[in-house]
Amino acid sequence: MEDQYVKRSVTTGCYNVDVSNPNDIWKSENILFFYLPNFAAQVAFMLLSTRLLYYILRPLNQPRLVSEILIGILISPELFGISALSEVLTPIKSILTTETISYVGLVYSVFLAGLDMNFDTILGARKKATSIAIAGIVIPMVLGAGIYALTLSMYKGPAEYWANFNTTNAYMFWALILSVTGFPMVSHILADLKLLYTGLGKVALTTAMVSDFYNWVMFAMLIPFAINGASAIYSVLGTIGFALLCFFVVRPYLVQIIVSKTNKNEWDNYGLFFVIMGSYASALVTDLLGTHPVVGALVYGIMIPRGKFTQMLIEKSEDFAAVYLAPLFFGSIGIRLRIVYVVNTQGLGLVLLILFLSFIPKILSTVIATQFYGMSVLDGVSIGLLMNTKGILPVLMLVNAWDKQILSVESFSILTVAVVMMTMMVPLIINAIYKPRKLYKQSKLKTIQNLKGDIELRILACVHNPRQATGMVNILDACHTTKLSPLRVFALQLIELTGNTTSLLASHLNQHNQQQSGRAQALTKAQEDLESITNIFQAYTGTNENTSVETFAAASTYSTIHEDIYNVSQEKQANLILLPFHKQSNIEGILETTNTAFQDINRNVMRDAPCSVGIFVDRGLGSLFKVNLRMLMLFIGGPDDREALAVAWRMSKHQGVQLSVMRILMYGEAAEVDVLSSHLESRGLLAMVLDSERQKELDEEYVSAFRLKAVSNEDSIKYSEKEARCRDDIPRVLKEIEEIGYDLYILGQGTGRNSLILSELMQWADCPELGVIGDIVASNSFGSSSSVLVVQQYGFGGMVFDNSNAATQQQPREVVPADDDDDSGALAIKVEQHHQ
Repeated sequence: MEDQYVKRSVTTGCYNVDVSNPNDIWKSENILFFYLPNFAAQVAFMLLSTRLLYYILRPLNQPRLVSEILIGILISPELFGISALSEVLTPIKSILTTETISYVGLVYSVFLAGLDMNFDTILGARKKATSIAIAGIVIPMVLGAGIYALTLSMYKGPAEYWANFNTTNAYMFWALILSVTGFPMVSHILADLKLLYTGLGKVALTTAMVSDFYNWVMFAMLIPFAINGASAIYSVLGTIGFALLCFFVVRPYLVQIIVSKTNKNEWDNYGLFFVIMGSYASALVTDLLGTHPVVGALVYGIMIPRGKFTQMLIEKSEDFAAVYLAPLFFGSIGIRLRIVYVVNTQGLGLVLLILFLSFIPKILSTVIATQFYGMSVLDGVSIGLLMNTKGILPVLMLVNAWDKQILSVESFSILTVAVVMMTMMVPLIINAIYKPRKLYKQSKLKTIQNLKGDIELRILACVHNPRQATGMVNILDACHTTKLSPLRVFALQLIELTGNTTSLLASHLNQHNQQQSGRAQALTKAQEDLESITNIFQAYTGTNENTSVETFAAASTYSTIHEDIYNVSQEKQANLILLPFHKQSNIEGILETTNTAFQDINRNVMRDAPCSVGIFVDRGLGSLFKVNLRMLMLFIGGPDDREALAVAWRMSKHQGVQLSVMRILMYGEAAEVDVLSSHLESRGLLAMVLDSERQKELDEEYVSAFRLKAVSNEDSIKYSEKEARCRDDIPRVLKEIEEIGYDLYILGQGTGRNSLILSELMQWADCPELGVIGDIVASNSFGSSSSVLVVQQYGFGGMVFDNSNAATQQQPREVVPADDDDDSGALAIKVEQHHQ
């Protein structure tokens, strides 16, 4: 056993490389015969295998780093006996070449990590986030050193062998690795779990950014002592001088050049190449100073101004490092892993004990720190778990400790497994213990109908661009009725996130800092829109008393951004979510599709929203401060219509609003019940009948209350009734209404009406999220110039969109006036049917 330990300690860092056919200049063989084909095979294998494993693990919200290290483990010689594969892909002869090129990707990955860090946010971080970050560094460092002392006392083997690793440097590496937090990993996990815009997510994100920055500072200041010994003081002082020179001398000129060329759109690949080479030049400087090369790349990345240029640079060059070269570096740490050997020599119990203890320091430190700020234990544990997420830095430390033989094979393997396990387990545990959607499903109904008139109205206004924000302000203007009824608005800009960078997320979450520093920089399109949207809503609050607005952004893929809307709505306790229609009016007043993805977002929100939802079709609704708004609320029946009436009732209290409520009473053929209604079909005929009767009772009760309290006391409110006895009566009523002319229609979406006629008409709707009446009024062929607000009440299961009818819904429909000889004057709804 003693010989085994001695042999392992000698051979871990040494290998022989035989060079055949050396030439007179380079003293090496032709790279085209072996090195280049082998390197291409390695890149291809890592690219395909890591991408495949990444997509397999994606449902578990695992970051790419995990898949890259796991692939390295899978091709290691000791695991599953795949030595033949490892000999083909990673022969000893190619190790030096592969590691050299992988370090090129590593340096650039760290440069991108520097771009992710918002230095203004770090300097201006609140006391809570900074305190949690410092506690999450100091306490784990102390406990990490203690855990290493415990493991040394429990290791099996000759004392002479372990004496070689009972050094200050080994303790320092254990302390540093257990104190590290990977900010990019935390931001991606929060975004994947839709926690980024919750209170917990904001604290965790800022804490992770501050912690990650301090971890890199400690790496730059302490690692040179492990590499250079006593002379490291000169390396540290030189690195500090280099950083000060970069920020106070180089950065002002660099910012001026970048902003100027970005504003003029003068960047080409040639210019970007020089900017990218700056990261490697900075890495060379810190390498010559005796610090690690990545420190220079990090400093260079931090000092580049944030904005349009940063986004462009990341989009053009991220794949170079993150996709092609970095996996070689992270895979190499998996290849070096000897966990089977460690389990065989030290026992599985010791390995599991150390792994368990490695999780504790971060969680304990954050729980202690968060208690001083009144946060719950659950939030403290959640933040502690997130702070356990690792990234590039601990992997880099482990590789340095391996190369310098500071850590033993046992320590290296256990710490590597701990880094991977922490990063893997965090999203799984957070998703299990912290689910905001589970919380809002258990809350009370959040409807305008159940909201008392003097209670604060909280509205989440979602917009994609400044033009939609202008339209939303006009609707909010109408909702702000009296001084006794405060209005609180949360303006949420929806941004499509297509890349893997976290800098965009951080910049929008910290909009205060962005607005301070963004004036001198070239902003991205999303940042410009956010600034314009903020100005629009701030101008609105400046002219309205008892109104407050918070403006922020949600960056996510359009396929999942509705979950961000859910969580923000729950976090802000909103009563109503306002969404923009996916079409906007052109100069001629015709609605044109802006983006079909906006329609999908609206439908996704309506399926399972945590409060009532309104979709606003803007046809140029004017401000109430300039004109009197004539509104029509068309009431047919059902929970959505009652909610729409509640919204109209609230708006009618505004002095500039003239409200007309028209109720359509259904008789005869028009009153037939839809026995195949999707939400009643499974409950049976008796339940269907009882539900219809109950809805009618609720309609009568609410309309009667409205007529008694509102119509009788307000001259600006009118109430009328129309009868509908057949299919043609509904178009006739709509035509009569349009001839009168209104500025705004307020309609219920229609869930729960159980009307056979309306259900049949719904099958031909182009935009079923607007309901039958809303779809007709909003169609260009109807010829209306009125804006439309369609309301869906919370608490009835949400809107169901049948994909099987998608083809039918897309059939073109034209609404035209009937022939003059038709006495009824009804609108003829013509549907062009395509026969298979």
